[in-house]
Amino acid sequence: MNYVLAIAAAVIIGYLLGSCNFSIIVVKLIKGEDIRTMGSKNAGLTNTLRCAGKGCALLTLIGDLGKGVLAVFLSRLICGSLEAGISPDNNTYYIGYVAGLFAILGHVFPVYYGFKGGKGVLVGVSTFIIVDWRVFCILIGIFIVILAVSKYVSLSSITATACCPPLVFVIELLSGTSLGLCLLYAVISIPMASIIIWMHRSNIQRLKEGTENKFSFSSSK
Repeated sequence: MNYVLAIAAAVIIGYLLGSCNFSIIVVKLIKGEDIRTMGSKNAGLTNTLRCAGKGCALLTLIGDLGKGVLAVFLSRLICGSLEAGISPDNNTYYIGYVAGLFAILGHVFPVYYGFKGGKGVLVGVSTFIIVDWRVFCILIGIFIVILAVSKYVSLSSITATACCPPLVFVIELLSGTSLGLCLLYAVISIPMASIIIWMHRSNIQRLKEGTENKFSFSSSK
């Protein structure tokens, strides 16, 4: 029963926090506009930078990273207090992946904004700050390298996201985690990655056509 309660708490916390889209909130408060009607109409960091400026983008970055961290932290705290870990030492890592998955779902399909949100990249990567900082650092490194070479935010996001499940498996295996838990963590991370990549399907099409916008720190007015 404790496992059910822990998972239910992670689902609810992850989804409700994930649904707090800071791109929508910040742009509405500061600019009085709906980011979903501007530029690419995506409620995410890149579109916020391009259409609303660096200040709004910075606040969006902080907010969307923070909600992923908070979702995982609270879910693991509850899981630990319920003693719903899946090993003798009350290992609660698995619940972080559950909270992360539903935080992404909340960001992509936010209950507060008519189920129309962003692509989930920031909240997805932010969950690994708590779940496994090593995965977080490597994913950020992959993103930065691809962005520096290609200048495409979408390609960088897709590449780093696709690397996530195998990276989770390898890092956990090298850390001495049991094969069963390595597989569990990797399997849960697959839908996390799949949702984010699926949300980039229009970007993938534009990359194929050569019409995708390249990254610039300059915001469009």
